[in-house]
Amino acid sequence: MSHPLLNHYPELDQLDTAGREIIQQAQLINVPAGTVLFRHGDRCNNFIMVTGGTVKVVARAPSGREIVLYRIEGSGTCVLTTSCLLGQRDYPAEGIAESPVEAYLLPHHAFSSALNNSSGLRAFIFSSYAHPLSDMIELVQSIAFESIETRLTEYLLAHTDKSLQIRASHQQIADELGTAREVVSRHLKKMEQQNSIRLERGCIHICDLSQLSSVT
Repeated sequence: MSHPLLNHYPELDQLDTAGREIIQQAQLINVPAGTVLFRHGDRCNNFIMVTGGTVKVVARAPSGREIVLYRIEGSGTCVLTTSCLLGQRDYPAEGIAESPVEAYLLPHHAFSSALNNSSGLRAFIFSSYAHPLSDMIELVQSIAFESIETRLTEYLLAHTDKSLQIRASHQQIADELGTAREVVSRHLKKMEQQNSIRLERGCIHICDLSQLSSVT
């Protein structure tokens, strides 16, 4: 019997018999935007495969400051979930549905069976683990070695739309960059004084794209 997951992950097309039996245990969930899928300290009980929508994974400091570690989108898996299942550890971060999310949950015992009994599922799990892990390493390197001005500029250039606007609050940008809102506001004001951007409530207009691009 075919499972709907096989339609979302082409790499599972050639799954071995053991893998196809194990994947039948994955259960569909649909949750609205804003749903917390897991919290810091929660026991990790399921391997998560997101087939629709976006899940934001964030880490929070005791002060309340947060940083977005990565996002899980359609046909994606959660690197922290995989890590916690492999290491039998609790979650060190929080996963929140940014939009309505469709996902499949593979129970821990089925995850273990996949690693031990299905070469196809085992390869899929480790392959899906590698890419987001690389992204997290790049994030750590960016925070450690790049100036906030460079990181802020890269964010603006990456998130501008066709009309050269970025619709995000200073707090949202700060959360993405793992810094304080006051730091973001100060650097944005400096960019505005240099005529690179124009600030409005909830929106940033890029006035001089070439000047902004030269910062990076």
